[in-house]
Amino acid sequence: MQKNNEINFEVIHMSPMNTNSVLVTCGTDAVIFDAWGRANDWQQLLHERGLNLRAIYATHGHPDHISAAPDLARIFDVDWFLNAADNYQILSGNGLLDIFDLPHITDDYKRPQNLQVGTVEILPGLTMDTWPSPGHTPGGMMFYFPKYKILLVGDTIFQDSFGRTDFPGGSDIQIHESIHRLYKKNLDDDTYVIHGHGMETNIGWLKKNNPWFK
Repeated sequence: MQKNNEINFEVIHMSPMNTNSVLVTCGTDAVIFDAWGRANDWQQLLHERGLNLRAIYATHGHPDHISAAPDLARIFDVDWFLNAADNYQILSGNGLLDIFDLPHITDDYKRPQNLQVGTVEILPGLTMDTWPSPGHTPGGMMFYFPKYKILLVGDTIFQDSFGRTDFPGGSDIQIHESIHRLYKKNLDDDTYVIHGHGMETNIGWLKKNNPWFK
């Protein structure tokens, strides 16, 4: 059982399984990163675990990373955060939600707060650094928890590849610049890396196995 002051990070594969969402909890408080799937499923999970949702954060604005965010934010009356450069994508991705038989994000969706670069306290005593990582999308962001050496990279970089740049707003030059900036931060090799899709890795693994991580 989780202690009241214990921080827990959990990768959640919400149905339909596609995206690595992350649930961060401290006692009964919870924050969701990249809220994929259906808001009702998230609501049920939070209820079953006795968790209170405090906020939602998105690494970028593609629908497979925000599909549940607007409704969850409305249901729980909390803020959700997305870099403003990706706001234009919120409604444009409904075609992808059709493929997964997920409900559309409607025109009257709850608007996100602008996620800026810096240090953010997401729960009492738990801070993360937000780093810009444009390329896959203009407003892509990474989230780093220095105390726990955990890094959420979204779709900027994967185990042995990098995020697509052929979607509107994508840039091959920018994504490689973002990856290089991450490489230059010289994070410890055992820093745990959670990707937007696929298995988790660490910085040391990326150095050895991803030819673009340089």
